[in-house]
Parts: sequence; structure tokens; C-alpha cells
Amino acid sequence: MSGRAQLMWDDAVTGYDFGESHPMDPVRLALTMGLVRAFGLDEAVDLRGARALGDSTLRLVHRQDYVSAVRAASANPRTADQEYGLGTVDDPAFAGMHEASALIAGLSVGAAEAVWRGETEHAVNFTGGLHHAMPGAAAGFCIYNDPAIAIARLLELGAERVAYVDVDVHHGDGVQAAFWEDPRVLTISLHEHPRTLFPQTGWPEETGAGAGEGSSVNLALPAGTGDAGWLRAFHAVVPELLADFRPQVLVTQHGADTHFEDPLAHLAVSLDAQRAVMESCHELAHRYAEGGRWVALGGGGYAVVDVVPRSWTHLVGIAAHAPVDPESVVPSSWRDLVYARTRQLGPGRMTDGRTPSWQSWEDGYDPADRLDQAVLATRKAAFPLRGLLA
Repeated sequence: MSGRAQLMWDDAVTGYDFGESHPMDPVRLALTMGLVRAFGLDEAVDLRGARALGDSTLRLVHRQDYVSAVRAASANPRTADQEYGLGTVDDPAFAGMHEASALIAGLSVGAAEAVWRGETEHAVNFTGGLHHAMPGAAAGFCIYNDPAIAIARLLELGAERVAYVDVDVHHGDGVQAAFWEDPRVLTISLHEHPRTLFPQTGWPEETGAGAGEGSSVNLALPAGTGDAGWLRAFHAVVPELLADFRPQVLVTQHGADTHFEDPLAHLAVSLDAQRAVMESCHELAHRYAEGGRWVALGGGGYAVVDVVPRSWTHLVGIAAHAPVDPESVVPSSWRDLVYARTRQLGPGRMTDGRTPSWQSWEDGYDPADRLDQAVLATRKAAFPLRGLLA
């Protein structure tokens, strides 16, 4: 197995562009890659591309009629069929939509294949993590569900246990739906409570069905949750589940929209806490996944200058075993790029100046505390189904 992580990239991913006024501005991808290069991390990884997925691989998750509808809207956006979630406010149709979406999915599948085949321990595709797309519909800025397709490809290659951990501020509903009855895939999602945020799913009681009962775990966090609560919740649920499940591959989704500056959600997490969870996922992959197999994806994130590039550059550095010191000054060359592309001033350091800490769940809990109530609800709903104590 190679000692170098793989970073999946193709400049054409910036063609995933819903339009000038849409919050998912592809400049966030270009700026992230620019910051990765500014820190020299492109020299610490094997930089790889991949082919856009063909219909047969897309069909591991998506229906053929939906793929055909995306192709048609991609060729002529004015014909987009809203019954498939295309041409809507969230998912406007645009020329080349199929090709850009299939490329992003191809990069995630390429990451999964490289990790499974032992070409590398860790692979990152920060352009992926589009976790809302359903088998027959676009949703939540997502056309093809690349995390679900990558997991389905791992199963096709022979994996028997894949764990998916999603720390985006929004519930990973599309991935959960894809494996709702499949005991080979454990999905864990930490997200803002569905009472206050799209997609209004991800309740603790959503635990899977049939043979997959107990394979879906949801931790719905109160709006306003900050670093200490977010980290406490993560460590109260995720490590114990992974220790029990012992995945052959760990797939993680690192949406940066938990950040306190994100305009579309209501958590109050810092860049430093996001980095701490990335480090924990890295450690958990080495501890519990076979051979340290880890596929790390991006996701949401709409503070496209101040937050997303720094967050995902930390992710690349951690996966490459070349972590960026949070106190590092952001290279001036990258800040020049930011100004040239956005006419905004970029952040000066790779930190929000926080020192994340949390109280361990093992030290006890407060049944009157809203965060602890959320953790308890998750543990009571899901843990007994897996033979674990709530």
C-alpha cells in the first residue's frame, strides 16, 4: 500500500455551476485547490483524476429514467423536468450538468477504488459529498449522490462492512435512503435538528428497516450548538459505533456548513473544531478500519472564501499525514487569488483562534441539558438495536 494519500481533482469540476446567484459557488472548489497548492500539499499527495461515471455505475444508486432526465436537462436546460427535482430553485438546470455531476461522482468512486485496492490508505475528494440526491430526484444542490455511489461501488467490489460518517450541518438523507435496509452499511449523521433545517429528516428514530434495522444512526443537534457540544456529541456516539462495527472502509463527509459564519444554517462551530473532527476521523480510520482505509469527502459550505478553503485544506493535510499548523499564516499568493476571483479579502490565518475542548460522555451527563438530551435520544434509539448499552 502506498504511503501517500491520493487527492482527486480535475479542473472541470468547477463546471458544477448553478448560476451566479446560487449559494453553491464553484469558486469554493477553485479556491480550496489554490490553497492546497499554496501550502505545497499537492506535492505531499498523489494527485489523481478520474473519468466521469457512465450510466451503469450511476445506476448503482440512481434510476435510469432519472439519469436520462439529467442528461436531457444538461443538453437543454429549458426542458428540465421538475418532477425529477431539476430546474428548481435549489437545483437549477445548467448546460453540462450531467457531465460535471458525473465527473464529481467519478472522482469519489476513484477514491473508493484506490483505497479498496490498496493503492493508498487515504483518498480525498473535497469536490464530493453531495449527499442529498435521491435515486430518482435531485435535491439540496445535489444531482448525483457521489457518497452513496462510492459506497455502492465498494460493495460491488466485495466490501462487507462500510461505515459512513456525515458531519455536514444537513442530514445525510440521500445516503441513508440508499442503504436503509442494508446491514453492510452503517450510516451515522450529525446535523442540525430537522425542526430548524432542511431536509427536515434525520430524527433519532430513523434507524433503518428490515435487515438494516439499527444501521442508520442520527444525532439531531439543537440550533446554536458550538464547539464543545458538537465535539461532545461526536465522541459520545461515533467511536463506540465504529468500534462495534469494525468497518473495512470508513467514508466520511466533511461539509463545512456547521461553521458559525455559514449563511444557510444555525450551528456555531469553529474551523478549529472542524479540524479536530477531521483528526478524529483519521485516527478512527487507523484504529477501526482495515488497513486504515479512509475516503474523505467534502460537502456543503457556503462561506466560500473565509471557511470552505481553509477547512478542506486542513482535511487534505491531515489525510496526507502533513497537517497544516492552525497558526500558519495564509500565503499571500492565495490571498491575491481570492481578491482576483472574488474582490474579497481572504482570511489571514488557518485558525479561528479557538482551542476546542469538550467533556467526555463517560464523565456523566445532564438530563436537563438540550445537547445531552439529543445524545441520549440517539443512543436510546439506535444503540440497543446494535446490542450496545444506551
